[in-house]
Amino acid sequence: MADRDTAALPAEVRARLAELELELSEGDITQKGYEKKRSKLIGSYLPQSPVSGSEAPMGQERKTPVTPSSSSRYNRRRLSGSRDERYRSDVHTEAVQAALAKHKERKMAVPMPSKRRSLVVQTSMDAYTPPDTSSGSEGEADGDEECPEQDHVDGGGGGGDGTSSLEDSLGTEHWVNRGLHPAGSSSTTTGSSASSSSSGSGAVGRLADVLQQHAHVAAHLHRHRLHRTENHSAPPDVTGYTNNSSSSSDGTQADRAPCPGNAAHKHTPKYGNAELMETGDGVPVSSRVSAKIQQLVNTLKRPKRPPLREFFVDDFEELLEVQQPDPTCPEQRGRRSPCLSTMDPNGKPLYVLTYGKLWSRSVKVAYNLLHKLGSKQEPLVRPGDRVALVYPNNDPAAFITAFYGCVLAEVVPVPIEVPLSRKDAGSQQIGFLLGSCGVTVALTSDACHKGLPKSPTGEIQQFKGWPKVLWFVTESKHLSKPPRDWFPLTKDANQDTAYIEYKTCKDGSVLGVTVTRMAMLAHCQALTQCCSYTEAETIVNVLDFKKDVGLWHAVLTSVMNMMHVISIPYALMKVNPLSWIQKVCQYKARVACVKSRDMHWALVAHRDQRDINLSSLRMLLVADGSNPWSISSCDAFLNVFQTKGLRSEVICPCASSPEALTVAIRRQCPPGRGVLSMSGLSHGVIRVDSEEKLSVLTLQDVGSVMPGALMCAVKPEGLPMLCKTDEIGELCVCTLATGTSYYGLSGMTKNTFEVYPLSSAGSTLSDVPFTRTGLLGFIGPAGLIFVAGKMDGLMVVGGGDTTLTTSIAVFSITVLHDERIVVVAEQRPDSTEEDSFQWMSRVLQVGVYCLALVPSNTLPKTPLGGIHLSETKQLFLEGALHPCNVLMCPHTCVTNLPKPRQKQPEIGPASVMVGNLVSGKRIAQASGRDLSQMEDNDQARMGTIASSLTCVQLHKRAEKIAAILSERAHLQDGDHVALVYPPGVDLVIAFYGCLYAGCVPITVRPPHPQNISTTLPTVKMIVEVSRSVCVMTTQVISKLLRSKEATATVDLRTWPPVIDTDDLPKKKPPMLHKPLNPDTLAYLDFSVSTTGMLAGVKMSHSATSAFCRSIKLQCELYPSREVAICLDPYCGLGFVLWCLCSVYSGHQSILIPPSELEINPSLWLSAVSQYKVRDTFCSYSVMELCTKGLGLQTDSLKSRGVDLSRVRTCVVVAEERPRIALTQSFSKLFKDLGLHPRAVSTSFGCRVNLAICLQILPGVRIIIANPETKGPMGESHLGEIWVHSGHNASGYFTVYGDEALQSDHFCSRLSFGDTQTVWARTGYLGFLRRTELTDANGERHDALYVVGALEEAMELRGMRYHPIDIETSVIRTHKSITECAVFTWTNLLVVVVELDGSEHEALDLVPMVTNVVLEEHYLIVGVVVVVDIGVIPINSRGEKQRMHLRDGFLADQLDPIYVAYNM
Repeated sequence: MADRDTAALPAEVRARLAELELELSEGDITQKGYEKKRSKLIGSYLPQSPVSGSEAPMGQERKTPVTPSSSSRYNRRRLSGSRDERYRSDVHTEAVQAALAKHKERKMAVPMPSKRRSLVVQTSMDAYTPPDTSSGSEGEADGDEECPEQDHVDGGGGGGDGTSSLEDSLGTEHWVNRGLHPAGSSSTTTGSSASSSSSGSGAVGRLADVLQQHAHVAAHLHRHRLHRTENHSAPPDVTGYTNNSSSSSDGTQADRAPCPGNAAHKHTPKYGNAELMETGDGVPVSSRVSAKIQQLVNTLKRPKRPPLREFFVDDFEELLEVQQPDPTCPEQRGRRSPCLSTMDPNGKPLYVLTYGKLWSRSVKVAYNLLHKLGSKQEPLVRPGDRVALVYPNNDPAAFITAFYGCVLAEVVPVPIEVPLSRKDAGSQQIGFLLGSCGVTVALTSDACHKGLPKSPTGEIQQFKGWPKVLWFVTESKHLSKPPRDWFPLTKDANQDTAYIEYKTCKDGSVLGVTVTRMAMLAHCQALTQCCSYTEAETIVNVLDFKKDVGLWHAVLTSVMNMMHVISIPYALMKVNPLSWIQKVCQYKARVACVKSRDMHWALVAHRDQRDINLSSLRMLLVADGSNPWSISSCDAFLNVFQTKGLRSEVICPCASSPEALTVAIRRQCPPGRGVLSMSGLSHGVIRVDSEEKLSVLTLQDVGSVMPGALMCAVKPEGLPMLCKTDEIGELCVCTLATGTSYYGLSGMTKNTFEVYPLSSAGSTLSDVPFTRTGLLGFIGPAGLIFVAGKMDGLMVVGGGDTTLTTSIAVFSITVLHDERIVVVAEQRPDSTEEDSFQWMSRVLQVGVYCLALVPSNTLPKTPLGGIHLSETKQLFLEGALHPCNVLMCPHTCVTNLPKPRQKQPEIGPASVMVGNLVSGKRIAQASGRDLSQMEDNDQARMGTIASSLTCVQLHKRAEKIAAILSERAHLQDGDHVALVYPPGVDLVIAFYGCLYAGCVPITVRPPHPQNISTTLPTVKMIVEVSRSVCVMTTQVISKLLRSKEATATVDLRTWPPVIDTDDLPKKKPPMLHKPLNPDTLAYLDFSVSTTGMLAGVKMSHSATSAFCRSIKLQCELYPSREVAICLDPYCGLGFVLWCLCSVYSGHQSILIPPSELEINPSLWLSAVSQYKVRDTFCSYSVMELCTKGLGLQTDSLKSRGVDLSRVRTCVVVAEERPRIALTQSFSKLFKDLGLHPRAVSTSFGCRVNLAICLQILPGVRIIIANPETKGPMGESHLGEIWVHSGHNASGYFTVYGDEALQSDHFCSRLSFGDTQTVWARTGYLGFLRRTELTDANGERHDALYVVGALEEAMELRGMRYHPIDIETSVIRTHKSITECAVFTWTNLLVVVVELDGSEHEALDLVPMVTNVVLEEHYLIVGVVVVVDIGVIPINSRGEKQRMHLRDGFLADQLDPIYVAYNM
């Protein structure tokens, strides 16, 4: 009473009373004298009760002394003489005098109550709860000592001291109005301390009031919101809910019975209007209380600095004028009540956080946030700013302290996960959220701060995507102690943002859902009513306390109801999956919050545990109970633990979402089940089916809608139309307890949080907006809610088939304009390959597109052990998941392929021709320059140096070769000679030697010494097919042919005579052969085509001369030129350029064997730069080798003086479609070395004409014809390329002399039009198109576009596909794919890819290859074969031998890493 009475006195009287108390404590005055002087001072200020019309004397009303209870204790000690001298402190006296002098000059503060008490229920001194010295460190307790208990009638009496600034914001009128309307102005109460309410002690009352600030405001707004709804029965309003108060019939809260200790004061009559004009402490409103006196009283109660040990030996608490707490009283048990208990990885209690500690530490965090960051003029954090909370999942105590510190400081906390690394994909998206929220400060714990990645200087590294943040450690030792008179400002529950909860979307992006203070309060009250939470209940939490259900139950609602939370860290769950059940038994917990994964883990480990008793559980909250697959975990858990005391009604699944918070909870009632047809669900309708089928989905209900909420189901796409009763739709709720927006995203906010459902008539269901939950489901019988999935298609399944997998991730990917289901499961280490495929085959029967099994514990996990879906999906799409088994089912899942195309009639002989028009288009025909009008004056010039061999030296040595052939081999004119030489001048000499001797040379690539078993049979085949009577070679190769390895492959006796030409005789041949006819055969050009056919074409002397002349005129190859040739010299244009053109044109040729570039990739470019070459020729293989080998060496080449600025033309020689991507990469890469982009061009040649285009060569005519009707095609129409020129080949050279094949390819005529011209069919498809460029005559240039070989084209689904198109798409798919080849096998598309990487990456390629072919070509891949590098055969021109590859696949000779057969 003393404390309450003195608080109502004027400042002068307070100062005098303080001096009296000081004199009494120091023994300068007796107890009787103290009481006498005190009664005299305060007698005139006490109200008098009228008795029979007159005032009663003061003495009758004050029979019992109202002195501080501690003063009598002090007096007894003084009289007994025990340690009397300790109270005589000159230091203490001087400190008091200095404090009085310091405050004399201060002005009077604004009139206000010094202590706040309830007007209806006043707290006596006996009910006052003193501070608890055990609540933490001394610094933490200081902020709590001056926080007496508060009793509330409405929820608006936010906890605060008399020195808090809450009363400033409310004003005196608020207290007067509360006195006038004590019960009718509120719809929410907390129980009084006498009834063991949640208010508890002062600290606990304040902390609970953080969640219950002025709930009547929330109740009023919510009731007004629901009242405006159209004729719908509104569910009961829960904003006025309380555990310990009963509702009257009119919906208002019943008045609360007063505490016994307050009865006398309640019935004490007041004179005049004192009853209305007094505050809760009895202080008249008109009185002025000096702030300096209040400060002095506080100083006397407890000095700011600790007392001196030489004068104060006993406990410091004994000096305070309050009685010691009684642990048996409920209201005094509050500060010491446990709020949170954390466990170490061994399952032992690590730390117990009491509500007193939580309050003091939260206040300290709030003070430091607002006053210790930045400067006083420019604080770094202001109320309303966002701060990040970065705490590990094993430290919930630090998190809850920081969270409530932010709430008290009115700062918006943004809880996030701890970033694992600088480049962590998940933390990068979190960083984008922090940047959009304007976060500049991140709160963390000391241990977490030390574990963050740091730079060499010790600073925390900048995380990718994160804004620059200041890391602030919230441990008490790092915080400053708040002043004694500072308390956080607590406002009414309003629409200010309370916290921001992050949400990970389907694509891995992160959004921030804002939750207002009013929504947070309403949500906690709704959960309190649904779960029937009461004070001092114990709840075991296994969930993530930073978001979702874990945050709502274990951090918010638990504190509101003063519950005890047992937090189980994920590290303990990994070691002991039964730990949460053990804690339920140990603490007799009433509630447990788990996921189905935790229940599944407990089933696996329960055999080793005995003495389990779950009878104390009244509620087992399953956070992911809305997941359709959680029903199996719930049923299995109930079956096993029902004998352990678990009741069926205890299991309570719930449905929740970040936007709508808690959507529904089953409230301890029998479960509802629904067995639905999956085929019906795929069409969005509900069809009941039988559980015996595999294609059904069994759902369990998640209870009914939350109190105070309305729910409906709308169509997932388009306008929010209400669903029919048998339709699946997105659930939407209308309630105050939801998120309000996506932070910073107004457009998405409107689509999600401001939805107005429409009826079938088009009218809105309500004027109040609904919020989309993101859950797909329906409202079943009796109002039960069933959830079938999520809108974003992401589901985490804990369990699955318990025999093979440990955890499963289910997500969807977009393939061919539709969503496809992908299941990724962790395979148990003990499962066999056969078991895995049997399980996969069963799963694929329900429409799964891809099923991948990965090794155990390899999927990316969230901090609490769940599968990180967005990262798993990203790894799958990037080909970095590394599965051990993959099974795909595109044939049955992909049903939206285009219809197979029907063949259309092509242009035939009956088409109308007018001039050069065919069906309204110009005939696709083009010609090169006319050779007859061009002069060639330099034809006979000789003597130009060719490599190290002049033409004279070449002539002399060729004569010696001719002499050998005539003398040793006794060859005659027309005999065929195989030239097996490595690239070099010896090959050129041998070729001309054969011509001098009248023989027909055939150039053959020598066998490779390291791969003689596969290359030597090809050499032997060419020798036999060409009917060579002699083999000329070098001494080294001759020895190789006689080696053991060679004889084991090819019998030496089957070879024709082998002549070594290293030692040439000095004799000359008697005469040189001169061909009698220009059409005489000059040489045979043998090569293997891309279709795998070995064929030789006959080249006559006239065709060879015309060929050389066309090239010379087109490329302007004159004697003053230098030409660098890096081509294979055995066939095609490469052989002509290597052996013939330099002799014919007289220019200097630099011959560079392509094989040398494997050792020195820069050899070709260095030679081009050294000899200042203007024209160079290469193959695609050479260009690819330079691009890959020199990609990072351009700076080094430039420093060595490599200069490509003189290159005018760089021609790529090939018999295939130009590889545009490769040529562009080459041009871009070597642009820094001076290479002009337009210098790089491509050529095209084929068997019938070795070079058609270096542009179109002089003397060459081209026409596009229909390969079937042989009629001419129009411009830009695809057809077969036909060519007419003087250097066409004479025909094929075959053993059997197939004349029909020869006449069809080399002597074809058009079926109409120009039927007299003889054309050669190239066998390649292409088209002609006129460009904007002009030729030398000023006419527009015709460009030839080569598509691919006609023999390689694949007819699939009525359309023609070229392998190179599919191969190009596949190579782009993954960085580890170096080469690819495709072919068909029994109407199945087979894709063979070469893997440049470890074998565990092989299975990543299977879904990626299947997806890209579906997306870009509308084809389903039947077989995917992953092989090692070098398995795909490639000919000498760098062209793939697809038919050879097909033969090897069918013969099972590829030795694949993995073969996937798509179902």
